Amino acid sequence: MPSILILGATSDMALAIARKFAENKYDVQLAARKTEPLKPTQSDITIRYAVYCTLHTFDALQFNSHESFFEGLNPKPDVTVCVFGVMDDEGKAFDDWSVTQRMIDTNYTGAVSILTTIAKYYKSQKRGTIVGISSVAGERGRQSKLIYGSAKAAFTAYLSGLRNKLFKDGVHVVTVKPGFVYTKMTENIELPKPLTAQPAEVGAAIYSAVQKKKNVIYVKWFWRYIMLIIKSVPEFQFKKMNL
Repeated sequence: MPSILILGATSDMALAIARKFAENKYDVQLAARKTEPLKPTQSDITIRYAVYCTLHTFDALQFNSHESFFEGLNPKPDVTVCVFGVMDDEGKAFDDWSVTQRMIDTNYTGAVSILTTIAKYYKSQKRGTIVGISSVAGERGRQSKLIYGSAKAAFTAYLSGLRNKLFKDGVHVVTVKPGFVYTKMTENIELPKPLTAQPAEVGAAIYSAVQKKKNVIYVKWFWRYIMLIIKSVPEFQFKKMNL
């Protein structure tokens, strides 16, 4: 039976992804800093879908622990999904370097650290799939997402390079740009309903992308064209806009 590792498993998106793959008979490995809150989900997935569901302690910011964490997984996952991330207040980040560093290290450095470790293993096996949850915020720098957007831009570039590097070895890399999603991270933000996805939609889109070996997906298709319009605004005009 194939298996999936979900890094950052406590988020709404992560749990929706776990359920979608479990529904399709994947064993599930849930990794997070705190595993206690995941125990009800573990029981539910095990009973509901008749698959194995295991919990693993993982901290994205403890870079030195990443290799030993992955070495300790048995079995090794066929699919790895990197879901973890943080979106702090941009005003605080601009004024406080510790907030900036936390966003960069969580959204980029930590992701690169663990995914590179996993990529080396997949490369040696000549198979495997890596899925990275990036963001449309990384497609053009904006004042409202200055640090978060730049970290996600770097992550998108990393995933693109990794896809290019591993293609000849039979390893596939999927970049996911969800757009707005109703989650705990966005619960205090007023989101436009027509542009916002439910976590279950993200899970379904990722499962489909893995099966079809897609390279880059937007969960809501129209985000591709929204971002195309935003990127086409000339810089002399864009820099004056309040975005």
